[in-house]
Amino acid sequence: MSQKRAAVRFGRRLNLLTIVMLVAYWAIGTLILGVPRVNAAPAAAESALNGEQLYQRTCAGCHSSAKAIRAPQLSALRSMDAQQVLDALEVGPMRFVGLRRNGDERRAIAEFVTGKKLGAEVAKDTSVGRCADTTGKFDPAAGPQWNGWSNGLTNTRFQSAADAGLSSDQISQLAVKWAFGLPLNTTISQPTVVGGRIFVGSSRGRVYSIDAKTGCLYWSVKITTSERSAMTVAAVPGTNPPRYAVYFGDLAANAHALDATTGTQLWITQVESHPLARSTGAVVLYKDRLYVPVSSTEEAGDPKAPCCIFRGSVVALDAATGKKIWQAYTIREKPKPTRKNALGVQLWGPAGAGVWSAPTIDTKRNAIYVTTGDNYADPATKTSDAIVAFDLKTGKMLWSHQFTANDAFTIGCSVGDTNSCPKANGPDLDFGSSAILRTLPNGKRVLIAGQKSGVLHAVDPDQRGKLLWEQRLGHGGVLGGIQWGSAADDDTVYAALSDVEINIKNDPDVGLATQLDNSKGGGLFAYDIATGKLRWTRPPAGCAGRSNCSPAQSSAVTAIPGMVFSGSIDGHMRAYSTQEGRVAWDFNTAQDFPTVNKVAAKGGSIDGPPGATVAGGMVFMSSGYSLWGGLPGNVLLGMSPEGK
Repeated sequence: MSQKRAAVRFGRRLNLLTIVMLVAYWAIGTLILGVPRVNAAPAAAESALNGEQLYQRTCAGCHSSAKAIRAPQLSALRSMDAQQVLDALEVGPMRFVGLRRNGDERRAIAEFVTGKKLGAEVAKDTSVGRCADTTGKFDPAAGPQWNGWSNGLTNTRFQSAADAGLSSDQISQLAVKWAFGLPLNTTISQPTVVGGRIFVGSSRGRVYSIDAKTGCLYWSVKITTSERSAMTVAAVPGTNPPRYAVYFGDLAANAHALDATTGTQLWITQVESHPLARSTGAVVLYKDRLYVPVSSTEEAGDPKAPCCIFRGSVVALDAATGKKIWQAYTIREKPKPTRKNALGVQLWGPAGAGVWSAPTIDTKRNAIYVTTGDNYADPATKTSDAIVAFDLKTGKMLWSHQFTANDAFTIGCSVGDTNSCPKANGPDLDFGSSAILRTLPNGKRVLIAGQKSGVLHAVDPDQRGKLLWEQRLGHGGVLGGIQWGSAADDDTVYAALSDVEINIKNDPDVGLATQLDNSKGGGLFAYDIATGKLRWTRPPAGCAGRSNCSPAQSSAVTAIPGMVFSGSIDGHMRAYSTQEGRVAWDFNTAQDFPTVNKVAAKGGSIDGPPGATVAGGMVFMSSGYSLWGGLPGNVLLGMSPEGK
């Protein structure tokens, strides 16, 4: 059997295993933790329900609730296509709901909430826009790189002048050189640039290799589920001549290695068996080991199902084979039965503290740092909403510094469901961004992390996380504060503020609808790394009276000498001077673009983890994010001075 056919068969088996695990999670939980069975299949009397009735029974409690801010309202779902929603129910973040419905019912829900028929929009994978030499030699040394989430182990998101290839006076001349279109309403991972190629994944479960200069397509391959994290490219250990792999995680908690030249599957490893686990943060490669962060969607648990047993972790794999070396949990204690809720369902804890972002490597102390999410259950732990340090070799927990105590939260808390809400009922102010490790000119080292609380924290990694300083940027919130990542040069850290404000209003067609507040949120801040003193702040540009628009700056920040790039939910990517915060360049991505692959494409809101990547005289970015009521889109852009 060829390697390609073997990979396809493995993928099919993996997909089947995922589905089996989802059913087995409740059915045979006693084999793992003694969890009693809860029926996954709907009762026979419910089988004839139509899509609207199924939605009202299964989904409306959150998606048609003015209190559930973190659940997209029906109006936002209407901007998606049916396959997107079906994917979410079967292999995505809503699997815990899809588990309780059969295939026909999931399809009925998807068609009702979107108002579209399945199969009406089919992604085309044609020869248009293909590179002339699709099997050309891949040389990672060919040109500057932006490799992985941050282009370095310390997650500074800073690109040197030599590798950026752009001077400050060229930034104002940036224009679109090429655009690549993806299927409608597709979100794209942050571009990785290595060897003159771009590597990105997508919410539709397809990975792409694209020429950085022209936007032509080398290859694309389908994986079993969505992929949203930045990818890392490196030589496979032990290969001679070197064989280069693209490493990444997916939303089914699998780690992948693909051949960088062809896209052929080299290996795939499931890093966490919990059926609602996922890997959203980028993997990090160091000394032939791949470090994979693990989070989950158990936080959105069903009050009729036992909850919660997931613990966040980071997993070390052998980069050559994918074999697991160790798994380090952010909560030391295994979950145990705690109490029964009003429905008589057994609850478990402690749980949660997922790792949503890329780990940070400290080569001096042989440590790996992760930022953690909130707890999902009582009792609350001291390692949630924290920076946690582990030993690189063994995975032993070295220390933890918590910033928000008693933050135990589930989605049910926001809608007043006491059956699934922990008694702590925390504020849900966890970390979505990585920690930044910087060494100052005097040798002093600082570890910096931004939190959804709206606070930027700095600790001493050489004194077990001792607090150095804190600065509040905004009021924060469940979708607010500092969301996806800051950037830092030698002496300054640059943090963008989300503080997105979402209003829920009545709509005559869809009932409750999400409406972005066009007057609240946003802003860019620069702080001295050594002291935490504010150097400058730039207020948000605003939405110029546009309805359903937000100036919030949620996506990750990127820095080069003299300039800082920050995207906004209003669809604009802006470059700010590092000296005083002056806006040197402002580009509106919310428009239609002709594409090299002839796919109709447009930009929209810039949100989610992806930030701009800069390498070889070009800026690469994706645009389009509609989950919280923003503007949908499906475009990847390559920009250069005057588009040349």
